[in-house]
Amino acid sequence: MAEIKSEPAEQSIYNRINELKAFDETKSGVKGLVDSGLSKIPTIFINEEYKLERNNNIHNQKSGGSTNNGGIPIIDLTGVDDDPNLRCEIVKKVGEACEKWGFFQIINHGIPVTTLDEMMDGIRRFHEQDKEAKKEFYSRDITRKVYYNSNFDLYLAEATNWRDTLSCVMAPRGPLPQQLPAVCRDIFIEYQNKVMKLGHTLLELFSEALDLNQSYLEDIGCGEGLFVMGHYYPPCPEPDLTLGTSSHTDNGFFTILLQDQIGGLQVRHQNQWLDVNSIHGALIVNLADMMQLISNDKFISVHHRVLANTRGPRVSVASFFRTHLPPENASRLYGPIKELIS
Repeated sequence: MAEIKSEPAEQSIYNRINELKAFDETKSGVKGLVDSGLSKIPTIFINEEYKLERNNNIHNQKSGGSTNNGGIPIIDLTGVDDDPNLRCEIVKKVGEACEKWGFFQIINHGIPVTTLDEMMDGIRRFHEQDKEAKKEFYSRDITRKVYYNSNFDLYLAEATNWRDTLSCVMAPRGPLPQQLPAVCRDIFIEYQNKVMKLGHTLLELFSEALDLNQSYLEDIGCGEGLFVMGHYYPPCPEPDLTLGTSSHTDNGFFTILLQDQIGGLQVRHQNQWLDVNSIHGALIVNLADMMQLISNDKFISVHHRVLANTRGPRVSVASFFRTHLPPENASRLYGPIKELIS
């Protein structure tokens, strides 16, 4: 009987590293691949787990496939600052959404639709500008305030995601204006200021929903750190084989997400993947792991992902309120809030 050699497996791992490096060194991201006119996705992008899920769902539509039913809660923030009765109702709805879903959409949140649209256009402009101009921002040095790359976890993830990202650390010490890309500089600053203000309102609502003093979460530093990612998901020739963003939970306190009308965001709820419908002018809010921790599991941080699509590009802007703020508070510890422990 012939001896079975184990070389191919090692060979394939070796090749994967080489392929990842080659992709990384183009500094052109997924958009560069699409611009080159490829009709099949490179092996590094193939997500075996997702392929399996797709196949299972074809055989068994009930096995945790995606569904449009229901949809995440939509909360109207009209009157949140000037009508105590309305605010009381809003707090109740926010609390329910945070306990049952970990995700909700907000409308009438105070940021003009024109600002939202301009921010989307700014991110699109950055990713669609001349390749050489974009390359000067390409980096894997996460100590930089502003950088662009494809897949922050490129060398660690099992499958590469079909997306490129412009990342900016905006607070507590943001970049100098001239460090931001010229094509989206002004709108980035304007949007960030408005999102920061909205974030503070949300922290008050979360605090009240937890029966805490209105300023509690703000006072313990949940609104200090802001990290903004401008994602660009080019159209994908084989969307059944890969994902735009793999299933994950966010690791900060909470995230405010702006997305376009292409869709593709899915949330894990009661063991099913649910599509999050796009509402023009709305923002999506989702809780992250640190919020679940400090709320003693009263609020939940849930898995979510983004599907790849033959349509596109899809553009989204995720603003993460988080705590990674060395050097000042490298020693700051968070745990369940004492008022929430029985």
